[in-house]
Amino acid sequence: MSVTLINPFEVPEGKEEEALAFWERVADYMRKQPGFISTQLHRAVVTWARFSLINVAEWQSAADFETAVNSEEFKKLTEPYMEVFPH
Repeated sequence: MSVTLINPFEVPEGKEEEALAFWERVADYMRKQPGFISTQLHRAVVTWARFSLINVAEWQSAADFETAVNSEEFKKLTEPYMEVFPH
């Protein structure tokens, strides 16, 4: 049975394009990882939403996802953005 990850992101005003580019880079990395099934990014339709972007991803198992996010490559890719786009 697969698992679904739901990951909301707060995006500061004026950082929308940067957030989308960041998400694409991370999604490209994730698509290459064992156990990855799919991902889709959803955007809020109202400007006052706390989380303007929500990532929904499907993985074959929680262990596969944990392996991907605990890799050094993932950490190098995401650490510079953790404070910019909190989730």
